[in-house]
Amino acid sequence: MLKKFILAILLIGLLSACEKIAENNTVFEEQMFVMGTIVNVTLYGEEEKKSQKVFHNLLKDFKYMQAAWNPWKKGSLGRINSLLPHGEDFSIGPALKDIIVTSAELSEQSEGLFNPAIGQLIKLWQFNKDELPAGPPPSEAQIKNWLTQQASMTDLEVGELSLKTNNPAVILDFGAFAKGYAVDKAIEYLLLAGVENAIINAGGDLRAIGSKNGKPWVIGIRDPRADGVIAVAEIQGDESVFTSGDYERFYDYQGKRYHHILDPRTGYPAMETTSVTVLHKKAAVADAAATALFVAGPNDWTRIARKMGVDKVMLIDKQGKIYLTPEMQKRIRLQNEEKRDISVVSLDK
Repeated sequence: MLKKFILAILLIGLLSACEKIAENNTVFEEQMFVMGTIVNVTLYGEEEKKSQKVFHNLLKDFKYMQAAWNPWKKGSLGRINSLLPHGEDFSIGPALKDIIVTSAELSEQSEGLFNPAIGQLIKLWQFNKDELPAGPPPSEAQIKNWLTQQASMTDLEVGELSLKTNNPAVILDFGAFAKGYAVDKAIEYLLLAGVENAIINAGGDLRAIGSKNGKPWVIGIRDPRADGVIAVAEIQGDESVFTSGDYERFYDYQGKRYHHILDPRTGYPAMETTSVTVLHKKAAVADAAATALFVAGPNDWTRIARKMGVDKVMLIDKQGKIYLTPEMQKRIRLQNEEKRDISVVSLDK
């Protein structure tokens, strides 16, 4: 994760706490380790006192979200997961209701390929722990048993401030979505605080507003099978860049590689894709879509992209072939383009 972060900020540049870049125009940067990754926040053109207050409040917010959304420890989501198997109504707060409703809508758009209800499956694969599992993978019988229960977000009954399910297999885990959702919340706070130019980089996935001293933000996209970047994107205004890759969390067992992006249809890691990058205004949408399109794979990703409303996508399959939407082709510069197998694919039906 740290390697991905370093690559993503390579072209942005590591900044000191306060560096003069123009008269009356300063840049402040703060790094925080929260939600299992390094979050780098950079503000342009702000006063030092205001910047320090912003950093303090963001750190407090990120720590709150980290505690509240952890599905495996004591906290708001942990409480929800302990109550769901009982099949009775229980109360939830408005903040958790919002993340549940938002993720359920994205799950429906993705045809269930983005599915935060598969916490039990994640636990079977031992990807619920901070440290990487060493194997062995779950048995075929365990996977088949989980598949018969068909846990999905449609199993949830969300009331005004209540929640229940009749499927005891449902355990919520927002790991494929929480980082994007948190970044969106952080950007909302920055905008309310009057910050106009900023970037929040969470382990290589990010959302930026405004510009970098009048210039676009330059973002490197990691090569999933080699050191360095495979492409560069320029963003300006308000946009997010999120990537799902099989190199982020994986382990090898008896010569076979198992990664953390699980296909709810099979119960096993999705094996036809190595990475998916999505550009979208909302970080939460980009995050969820990157996961869903990874699972969809090279044969089905265009249909899912249409349904999720994303038109800037780069998918790399296990043979190294690169699929680009026309809108994504306009936005990125591929490295060593002449040596790559590239297909530009329209999202039109």
